[in-house]
Amino acid sequence: MFTRNVVDRRARDRQVYEYALLRAVPRVERGECVNVGVLLYCRGERFVAARTHLDEARLLALDPRADVAAVRAALRAVETVCAGGEAAGPAAADDAGKRFRWLVAPRSTVLQPGPVHTGLTADPAAEADRLLELLVR
Repeated sequence: MFTRNVVDRRARDRQVYEYALLRAVPRVERGECVNVGVLLYCRGERFVAARTHLDEARLLALDPRADVAAVRAALRAVETVCAGGEAAGPAAADDAGKRFRWLVAPRSTVLQPGPVHTGLTADPAAEADRLLELLVR
């Protein structure tokens, strides 16, 4: 009985989250990409965050002429929108869910979101870090 109560409590403590990988696509016409970040949204916690890591060598292996500075700037912009506040510009007025949906909308640019996946977590920030390590680094 004790074990079941502990399991039930853990299940109740976990929240549904959604995440998408961020991919750098240096030459859109070729469709080749390298994972450069994770977007994570947890409605129950009103949490949205981006964790990013750009491996320049991987990016340049796809396209030696890739604009590394532009990819870094795009990643910083995503992080800024996730953080909200005045620096996020017009997106600052949107709730976490709207910012996430805007960021995962399909686009044909050097930085593209992948499909949205779901999971359960008790700690969205730690889950974002875990996904970055697992899927990007």
